[in-house]
Amino acid sequence: MINTKIVKLLSNLSLTMFRKNFFGIYHGAISAKVDHNSFIINTSDAIFDEMSENSFCHLSTTKQDYRWNIASIESHIHATIYNNIHEAKYIAFGVPIFTTAYTLDHDSIVFDDYFGKTTFGEVPIIKPGNYDTWYDRNALEITKYLKESHSNVMIIKGVGMYIYDRDINELVRKIAIMENSCRLLSIRSSYQ
Repeated sequence: MINTKIVKLLSNLSLTMFRKNFFGIYHGAISAKVDHNSFIINTSDAIFDEMSENSFCHLSTTKQDYRWNIASIESHIHATIYNNIHEAKYIAFGVPIFTTAYTLDHDSIVFDDYFGKTTFGEVPIIKPGNYDTWYDRNALEITKYLKESHSNVMIIKGVGMYIYDRDINELVRKIAIMENSCRLLSIRSSYQ
């Protein structure tokens, strides 16, 4: 049985992040670590503005069973992060419009606004390489980057944003700051 408090929390945050264009209708993933060897993640057919208990599944980080067949395509990445980064309690993947658009023409995000600069300073944009093999490589490459960079956010050129945190409110705050800061950078470039 899935913890109803976690489901309600993730459902409410999914709706908020959907309204802010972090998630698409079927595009994205959000999860919460339940214990040392398991986590809750959205299903592959979850609609982020209408999440319910049926929109989530409980998975083991150490073994796969039938539930993995209905889980988000991002489940392997989340499991790998949970197994290797013990500080990760919550993970989200999304394609925020302004942040992802900014990645297409830049190699890093250099923040000029107060919140972006004080929270992130500068964030490199990681090139995923061959898109055809991305889903074969991404779980290890994302986890390796997050672990070695000592950063809890990864911006991937043309793909989107991965972020983890111990505190769900801090995770959502950082997503909002990243997207708002990239939006400001985009608007500023239209004035030049």
